[in-house]
Amino acid sequence: MQFSLSSPAFKAGEMIPKKYTCDGVNISPPLKWTGVPSKTKSLALICDDPDAPVGTWVHWVLYDLPVGVHELPEAVPPKKILKNGIKQGINDFRKIGFGGPCPPKGTHRYFFKLYALDTLLNLKPGITKALLLKAMERHILAKTELIGKYAR
Repeated sequence: MQFSLSSPAFKAGEMIPKKYTCDGVNISPPLKWTGVPSKTKSLALICDDPDAPVGTWVHWVLYDLPVGVHELPEAVPPKKILKNGIKQGINDFRKIGFGGPCPPKGTHRYFFKLYALDTLLNLKPGITKALLLKAMERHILAKTELIGKYAR
């Protein structure tokens, strides 16, 4: 089975519902994944917007997701440590947890990238995307992504 990421809230390449943006309730969308490689010890998720005028804008950083977890519900709370030991980092809004799409103008793409790792990172909560990427070097077994769009 291929490693894949999806959302019951929107299909790949389609518009992210307003509910999950700064124009709505600004909560995280539900996500589901399948096909996690057998040697995976943990998962990590990054959501970012490469179309932001200031460069890639980070919307969400999660890590140390247990292998037995195959989905994230809608509205993941903005806590540093979630149940099952899942940790959240800081986004470019300088907050813990999910910060919804909020483009200044035009249509932007939002990349939800899920990584299967051969280790449990055991990093402190509240790290940045850059620190997570550095810690994941040489530990990525597989990567999958889901791209959604939002326009203002």
